[in-house]
Amino acid sequence: MRDLDLPTPGHTRLSWDYTPRTPQLHRLHQRAQEQQWSAGDLDWSLPVPFGAPLPDGTDFARASFEASPMAARGRPMWDTFRWELQSWLVSQFLHGEQAALVAAARLVQELPDVESKLCAASQVTDEARHVEVFSRYLREKIPQPYAVNEALNALVKDVLSDARWDIAALGMQIVVEALAMAAFRLAGTTFHDPLIRRVTTLVARDEARHVSFGVLALREVHREFGSAERAEREDLVLDAAALMRRRFLLGDVWERLDVDRAAGVRYAASDRAMVAYRRTVFTRVVSALDHIDLLTDRVRQGLDRLDLLGDGSPVRRPRGGRTG
Repeated sequence: MRDLDLPTPGHTRLSWDYTPRTPQLHRLHQRAQEQQWSAGDLDWSLPVPFGAPLPDGTDFARASFEASPMAARGRPMWDTFRWELQSWLVSQFLHGEQAALVAAARLVQELPDVESKLCAASQVTDEARHVEVFSRYLREKIPQPYAVNEALNALVKDVLSDARWDIAALGMQIVVEALAMAAFRLAGTTFHDPLIRRVTTLVARDEARHVSFGVLALREVHREFGSAERAEREDLVLDAAALMRRRFLLGDVWERLDVDRAAGVRYAASDRAMVAYRRTVFTRVVSALDHIDLLTDRVRQGLDRLDLLGDGSPVRRPRGGRTG
């Protein structure tokens, strides 16, 4: 896929008021400084036996494979699929982290107060490190990484080309970053080598701060919106959710494996294990939306139609309730 070249609108805002007003932002900034790490902290000599046989996995996972369009090609195909899924996930992580790097840099420029700018600046450092680590892992350990998924590309284009900083924050901090954090925390069951498990453990810790920062930056802004502005943000959330669901139908992987794309997408859309995975990673998005008072009835109904709400999804809180 060609590079994404956007004439991004925006403006620069400087505040000459340095009075601390939000203790949570101060704590996030302090935590970011205390939790810094580098690519050099990782043991890059750890082998990644890409394509090697893998354990059978759970009965649930084996049943998923047996119901898939890959089953006729035998048990080795299950291993091939799982390695390719790891390659695809890490590739999309990398592309998402670069988009988050650009979004965080924009927030430094446009956020209205210095405390928020400091948090955004620490996120820029984090995202740069994530891009470095994921790109090195793919370059050194994975035979054939994946291009950016077209659904992710579309979402990034939509949110970064909008002139309003809160749209970029909503799309990246609340949707993309929360999805990534949840996926990183599932690494123990989805990834197959200790190096990427260690990477995702460290990155997940950073992403948790980023999502918290997004909540703090957006919750007061959203409380000031009228019905038309709120409806526009609801539209963005639902469009983003639909794109991210489509991304997780794995069309890129089916093509790589020479599996009929339509059959693979149908399987991914209905398979119990894949539905459960999507619901699990979207739980973080739903929680973040709840904390910025954007988990409206309309949003909940839309997410439910996309089959992205699990049994543990939060019930919508009354507006003006607890957000911390």
